[in-house]
Amino acid sequence: QVNLVESGGGSVQSGGSLRLSCGVDRNIFDFNAMGWYRQAPGKQRELVASINVGGRTDYADSVQGRFSISRDNAQNTVALQMNTLKPEATAIYYCITRILRSDAWGTGTQVTVTV
Repeated sequence: QVNLVESGGGSVQSGGSLRLSCGVDRNIFDFNAMGWYRQAPGKQRELVASINVGGRTDYADSVQGRFSISRDNAQNTVALQMNTLKPEATAIYYCITRILRSDAWGTGTQVTVTV
């Protein structure tokens, strides 16, 4: 069982920045990948960004160039830096870890971007 604790959500004006962090209770190199999903009201959950054990990162087209995912190996955390936020980024953001075919999810943190 993996425990994930997310932090850093909140409310920000359009064009602003937020940084999300996700702490896990084991060595992050145990995971094949870590990432962030989001779910906006009335929409399906979607992948925002991911980072695999080798450090390769992937981003949704809608956030490419504005969001950045990174990990802190010593702290066992993965972060999502979100810049130039747009109102359509308003959603609950979930941290996810993957070991082979097994996923663990955080409880989510709310991000609200106002006009």
